[in-house]
Amino acid sequence: MKAFAFSGFWIPSYFVSMIQQAQSRADIRNRWKTARTMALTGALLAVGALGAEQTTPSPSPLNPPVNSDTQKEAILLTIFLRHDQSKTLDEINAELRKQGYYKAFPPAGIEVVSWYVMMGIGQVVTLRVPPDRLRDVNLALEKTAWGGYRTEFYPTYDYKAIGEAERSKAQ
Repeated sequence: MKAFAFSGFWIPSYFVSMIQQAQSRADIRNRWKTARTMALTGALLAVGALGAEQTTPSPSPLNPPVNSDTQKEAILLTIFLRHDQSKTLDEINAELRKQGYYKAFPPAGIEVVSWYVMMGIGQVVTLRVPPDRLRDVNLALEKTAWGGYRTEFYPTYDYKAIGEAERSKAQ
């Protein structure tokens, strides 16, 4: 049997090949993780761009009228509500109802810019949030969404006018 010396220990060759294969699998997993992250980032940018393209929404319970001063100071916040894939959709919805998610989110007075389902991920919501209301959004999700969703938050901004101006300059 062939063996290798490692820090004073003799390791049989088949263990060495197993370790090398494990390292290769870890490398492949890391590469897939990087590719998935890049795809997710691209999807986030695409969803943000779609949300930015929308015209001023009509007032509704989820889109209350916002005065222009508040709108100028507000930030766009994109939230990934990732499904807990260990649960069925019915189980997730039952958990959300039990915790009061549908009553608490989004908090009153917060404008929903866009709300999409991203297959394989969950939901992606972009809100227009005055800075002094950011905590309200965070608490609403912490208290009611956890257990059904894993949450990720991304500050975003409306690039549409800038992008269109740059494109027209380039042509």
